[in-house]
Amino acid sequence: MFRIAIIGGGIGGLFTALSIHSHCESKDVQIDIYEQATEYREIGAGVGIGPNAAKLIEKLGLMDEALKIAGDRNGVWLTFRRYDTGSEVLTVKGPTQGNRTQLPMHRAEFLEILVQAIQNQGAATMHTNKRCQRIEDREDMMLVTFADGTTVSPHLVIGADGIHSAVRSHYVRDSPQYGGMVVYRGLCDISKIRDQWTIDTFSAMFIAPGKHFLTFPISRNKILNVVGFVSTPWEKLGDVKESWTLAGDKSEVEQEFKEFAPVVQAVIENMNTNPLKWILFDRQPSPEWIFSKGKVVLLGDAAHAMCPHQGAGAGQALEDGYIIGRALQEYFHLLNLPGSRSLQECLQLYHSIRFARSEKVQATSRQAGDLYEMKIQEVAGLSYDDGLPIVKAQIEDRMHWIWNEDLDEVFNKARSEWLGTSASS
Repeated sequence: MFRIAIIGGGIGGLFTALSIHSHCESKDVQIDIYEQATEYREIGAGVGIGPNAAKLIEKLGLMDEALKIAGDRNGVWLTFRRYDTGSEVLTVKGPTQGNRTQLPMHRAEFLEILVQAIQNQGAATMHTNKRCQRIEDREDMMLVTFADGTTVSPHLVIGADGIHSAVRSHYVRDSPQYGGMVVYRGLCDISKIRDQWTIDTFSAMFIAPGKHFLTFPISRNKILNVVGFVSTPWEKLGDVKESWTLAGDKSEVEQEFKEFAPVVQAVIENMNTNPLKWILFDRQPSPEWIFSKGKVVLLGDAAHAMCPHQGAGAGQALEDGYIIGRALQEYFHLLNLPGSRSLQECLQLYHSIRFARSEKVQATSRQAGDLYEMKIQEVAGLSYDDGLPIVKAQIEDRMHWIWNEDLDEVFNKARSEWLGTSASS
């Protein structure tokens, strides 16, 4: 029995379990998921899943369930608006060819779909109250020790435990880096602001120097996901600078965005009372995701934590999980054949496909945040009105390369080259 321990029961970890179960049909694979919390739940509100990742949800047979909880962007990714009047700067539509599905969802609702799918398919055993404390290499397997003193001995450990990954910290000595912004996240009942909302889509971003205000619909357009970003110097964070998420006060949001358009004021007025206050972090890229001769691998934020400015972070975790499933499928397929490859070599195939793409998404996500808040060099010293055309030109086509990736095509090409190398070596 080949035992896999997935550390972290968030979206990335659960989707990875489903991908492995889907691609590796052998009954000799046992998957266990270990979540440190007392239940499987997501902190936060909305999550944007672009067409690239939505396609993977469809491939695993979950599209019908996802569509039942998703919002409808009305064919638009984001309409960018002036912060002061709310008038249009630029509207970026979703793809018009190929896969066009966008899935803006409530994180908790999406997680519940994944939990139900795992239970219905018998894809994995899910554990709670399991905080990973120590990982040790025991030659042909790993020894994982949890805070409650229990241990497990899997053949493969998958670190899907987020930006503060305990798995990563055993191998990579770095710290999260401040993303330059304080973020307020909340929810608004769309029925309460429908009369004031005059834009054709609920997916909008209001841009200002040093601030931007994002909305998109979730829960079948019943709820508006609301995210307010404020550029804030590190030294001004004070006592909260070490926090990851904490309860904010709606009065803070009102104060920070008091100069924004009336439609923004209506949204803030009808937000839930205590939005989350998020101190934004990401990490410098690490070229190493595979450790202990292939017995440990990272994915999602544990591998490449990124800022949320392109709405692509969750999608990148889904891409990771999907390709890990395909790489392990290759490992088990070749296992008893001439020219078989080691687990490490198969996971290197995963890394070769995912590293450069995720690194680019990570870098461009930071750049996008600066772009939305008019902090790019090209607009330095310009007025708001003079800077807007420059910002508009840089926003226009920046998402297409993320959306249009055919992951199976990329994998098949990389696999062919990899097997060709194997045959000639």
